[in-house]
Amino acid sequence: MNPALENLKARGFFQQCTDAEGLSKLMDGGPVTFYVGCDPTGPSLHIGHMVPFFAYRHLRAAGQKGIALIGGGTARIGDPSGKTEMRKMLNYETLDANADSIRAQLDRFIGFDGESAQSANNKDWLANLNYIDFLREIGSHFSVNRMLSFEAYRMRMETGLSFIEFNYQLLQSYDFLELYRRYGCRLQIGGDDQWGNIVAGGELIRRIEGAEVFGMTFPLVTTADGKKMGKTEKGALFLDPKITGAYEFFQYWRNVQDADIRRFLLMFTFLPIEECDSLTAAGKNPNDAKERLAWEVTALIHGKDEADKALAGAKAAFGGDGGDKSAMPQAELSRQKFEAGYNIVDLFTDAGLAPTKSEARRLVQQGGAFVSGGSGSSADGSLAAVTDVAALIGADALDGDGELVLRAGKKRYCRIIAK
Repeated sequence: MNPALENLKARGFFQQCTDAEGLSKLMDGGPVTFYVGCDPTGPSLHIGHMVPFFAYRHLRAAGQKGIALIGGGTARIGDPSGKTEMRKMLNYETLDANADSIRAQLDRFIGFDGESAQSANNKDWLANLNYIDFLREIGSHFSVNRMLSFEAYRMRMETGLSFIEFNYQLLQSYDFLELYRRYGCRLQIGGDDQWGNIVAGGELIRRIEGAEVFGMTFPLVTTADGKKMGKTEKGALFLDPKITGAYEFFQYWRNVQDADIRRFLLMFTFLPIEECDSLTAAGKNPNDAKERLAWEVTALIHGKDEADKALAGAKAAFGGDGGDKSAMPQAELSRQKFEAGYNIVDLFTDAGLAPTKSEARRLVQQGGAFVSGGSGSSADGSLAAVTDVAALIGADALDGDGELVLRAGKKRYCRIIAK
């Protein structure tokens, strides 16, 4: 098998391929142009979207040529794949702004040079299509029975599939055809929920152009306990630091399960396979590997400076050596409230560690609220649990700088600055 494909397989990317042997031979003959698409249904990608783009970088490093297709046109309809209900329709101005934002995120991650890596927007060829001509030239090649055999459509038939969504496979297939015609694109890659759309695009090109093209999908990543990877208590792990801060992003990876460390090192970093194996070898401290994983992924998405700050903040939060509390999430609260006695439920709500007072009360009652400083803390200065919902946190809990640290559960910290 071609080394580029072998590398993807060894790192856990390989799920399905329309013709692995044929694709391998094609790659052996020289650079292959491939594409991966994403629809700008929000202003930011999340880490689940990024699996194909990590593969994109591996393929590019191996000499292949990549296209990142922004679905400014297809997003006007919405992809039913993997969805239990129809997407909310966004206005065109919002979609255009989202497309610009996502392209900028991908440019930072990939580095578009216009040669080995470039972007495109299917709005350019979909927005002004003549519907009658499209149905005659493209729709005539699709079988409804065949479309309904794909799982994405079968699942939605049970809950309701709109006619507008039913057109999505035709449009994505047309994208592949356009990219073949414009750039000689011979390969489409994506998540495994896109298998039906990818296969349909390849069949369309074969019917119209008589050419052989290929499709390859990657697994939809879940954690060792079967949960969707990249889900946090606040929702998806977004790339935009305004939605998911670099510290929170770092902490997600720092707290993955031991069983996921090697798999995530292989998929979400560019460390050599041998180094990933060494970090996770028997007898090694898994926390060291988690820290390396967290730093590497955060550096790729947010930059090395932000990764360093997040690492320093994590060390401060966990009482490690040389930590820097300034890198932790923080909130400024009234010193007067501490002097009067800050109710523990109000404190955790005001700090943003609980969305409502009822949630904060439940957190306290279940032993998940921790506070530094004062008589309740342990001798080494670590945080102590507060289980009384009537407890008052006084000014004596503040350190010499007028600060204290809160922890909600095992992972979420907040540095409080009393003003």
